[in-house]
Amino acid sequence: MTDSNPLVSIIILNFNAGELLSNCIQSVMNSKYKKIEIIVVDNISSDDSHIICKEKFPNIVLIENSENFGYCEGNNIGIRKAKGEFIVILNPDTEVDPEWINELINAYEKYGDGLYQPKILSLYEKDILQSTGNMINVFGFGYARDKGIIDKNQIKEIQEIGYASGTSLFTHKNVFEKIGLLDPFIFLYHDDLDLGWRAKQIGIKSFYVPKSVVYHAESYSLKWSKKKFFWLERNRRYCILTHFSRSTYKKMFFSFLLVDFFVWGFYFSKGFLGAKIRAEIDLLKNRKVIKERYQYLENKKIIPDSQLIMQFSDDIFVPDVVAGKNKTGLFNSILKKLSYSAKKKISNIK
Repeated sequence: MTDSNPLVSIIILNFNAGELLSNCIQSVMNSKYKKIEIIVVDNISSDDSHIICKEKFPNIVLIENSENFGYCEGNNIGIRKAKGEFIVILNPDTEVDPEWINELINAYEKYGDGLYQPKILSLYEKDILQSTGNMINVFGFGYARDKGIIDKNQIKEIQEIGYASGTSLFTHKNVFEKIGLLDPFIFLYHDDLDLGWRAKQIGIKSFYVPKSVVYHAESYSLKWSKKKFFWLERNRRYCILTHFSRSTYKKMFFSFLLVDFFVWGFYFSKGFLGAKIRAEIDLLKNRKVIKERYQYLENKKIIPDSQLIMQFSDDIFVPDVVAGKNKTGLFNSILKKLSYSAKKKISNIK
């Protein structure tokens, strides 16, 4: 059990978020749960948004980094500074419901050590879902469940999910001590997938808490760009290379090749071929980093791949605006077949 009124540290990583940051902090200040500390970590913003917020909200803790450490290490700096029993990682382009912290603490009291995420709705279309929990695909893709559909409170109870979204992630400080902090090599994108996957490997689950609500503007900085696709693909492949055991990877090798063939085609069709090439080159350059990380995670792993892989999704969500409606359906269909085939090889399904 926790303290009846534990301190909650809320880490908000800022990089030129502008007025969004101020709106986010104000909404957090309006939370009904009052025993909080707000830590703003700034990755050398040029728009003075962090300075303006410190003047407007003098009680916040402001950490001004000397360089842009990215999403992962930027948040890690805030986590290390945090005094709270609980930690929240919160994007600066969000606004929160007044009851959001109470509901997350209630969920923790019920389910214990885990990674928790609220219901995430669109900041600008407040009846449109952005995530009812994030899911891991067996080939390393991550996606937000129910994204883009109308919120009708379809899921009313707390559910186990693939991983908790980094848009708003809640956990006990001790959980970070068990899992480890965010991986600085990842820098940004798939950082939350990596964290949730590592948690699963040592028996720590992730949960969706529907009564906790956060509104999100979504991808205010990179949107759907070549740079974003570089990080997504580079980090997807990095997670595969560091999280699956060598024996698992060997059994899935042919399936990985086929999936990668379609990924190359997708990047080419979108004019992002250079991003895919850069991702592959970067992984080759960092073979030593990958080898060391793989060994570290293998040594910590408690739950074998054969058991874990059955919890992974066969689907992937790619927005139609990115892939096109027909291509999305075709890719999903192929991916499902390959995913099922891979699971058979790993888990000996007949």
